[in-house]
Amino acid sequence: MSPTPTPRLNPAVMEPLSAALPRHWEAQPDQAALQQAIAQVLAAIDRNLEHFGTQFPAPSSVNSVYPAIGNIEWTNGFWTGMLWLAYEVSGAARYREAAEAHVRSFHERQAQRINTNHHDLGFLYSLSCIAAHKLTGSELAAEAAMGAARLLLERYMERAGIIQAWGDLNDPEQAGRMIIDCNLNLPLLYWAAQHSGERAFADAANRHIEAAARHIVRADGSTFHTFFFDPATGQPRHGKTHQGYADDSCWSRGQAWGISGFPLVYRHNGDARLLELSKVVANYFLNRLPEDGIAYWDLIFTSGPEQRDSSAAAIAACGLLELSRQLPAADPLRGAYRHAAAGMVQELSGRYLIAGGAPGSGLLRHAVYHKPQGMGVDECCIWGDYFYFEALVRLTHSGGDWQPYW
Repeated sequence: MSPTPTPRLNPAVMEPLSAALPRHWEAQPDQAALQQAIAQVLAAIDRNLEHFGTQFPAPSSVNSVYPAIGNIEWTNGFWTGMLWLAYEVSGAARYREAAEAHVRSFHERQAQRINTNHHDLGFLYSLSCIAAHKLTGSELAAEAAMGAARLLLERYMERAGIIQAWGDLNDPEQAGRMIIDCNLNLPLLYWAAQHSGERAFADAANRHIEAAARHIVRADGSTFHTFFFDPATGQPRHGKTHQGYADDSCWSRGQAWGISGFPLVYRHNGDARLLELSKVVANYFLNRLPEDGIAYWDLIFTSGPEQRDSSAAAIAACGLLELSRQLPAADPLRGAYRHAAAGMVQELSGRYLIAGGAPGSGLLRHAVYHKPQGMGVDECCIWGDYFYFEALVRLTHSGGDWQPYW
């Protein structure tokens, strides 16, 4: 008997990769140029390390300079993640010492539940404490990450099989909401399952990613930003946007979270259907890029005066590199995805990077935080800076031997 075929996670049909990549993009990134870009990033981190001290950059800049904040936002882990990347590529003790001070702050944050009432604990603790545990073996970091994972598991809704994104779990206006961003929060749960031996963490992550695959990804390969379930019955209700142009458009950063998150989860659970779905999402994204290959803030726009989102490009580049790494060598799209990722990074380095900025300044100009609310529009966003640095590190490890913190 032939084996029963594994059912598809999602009915989406993959578009052919029809968009021609910009001609000036090099299929093989110039290693000297990558090292120069990394040197520029390290110089910026050195300026900002002195500027921020024990504080953190705000989520988005004001006139390209990040305000300093305490460890209170969902984005703080990106700055700590940049310090760990800097330590990895340089070996310099100053980066490790600063990151370890952050770990102590993150330990206190989860213990005291300081602004932890949301699903972004993965963004916070994967890049700070899991990174620390992987790189240094810190038990304090592992303890903090386990505490954060338990807080995240509290948000798991058994009947719907999802992790509620944000808000009071008893608030009917927020109950049952999942969002595409949460793909990047799930690795915290997989790490916790492996570290503790408790299957509940991985079981929740597996059910959530299946719900995201079935309901967040539309039939044409685009994505909803958010999707609602009935919290009482677990039945799917409807998709909606929060930061995109419209409920039926495709927010570019959300699509980038999909490109990146599905193959990162595959790294943990081995479900090859997630790779196929990531290809569907990736092709939709790549087919709607403007001439220079840097996405507008919503993929409904492909030309004109609307703002680009350099942070979406940086996230997508990392996702394409992860996807390319995980695909079989014979897959015809493997090389195309790596080429596209390298080209985006080349474009960001050449036309979007702020070199020699003031203390507190970001790395990538022309990012967008929340266009509908007018937050961080045409500014730097700290996650864009992190993913740009991660993409550079990935590209300098052409053999795919670099291990992400996710």
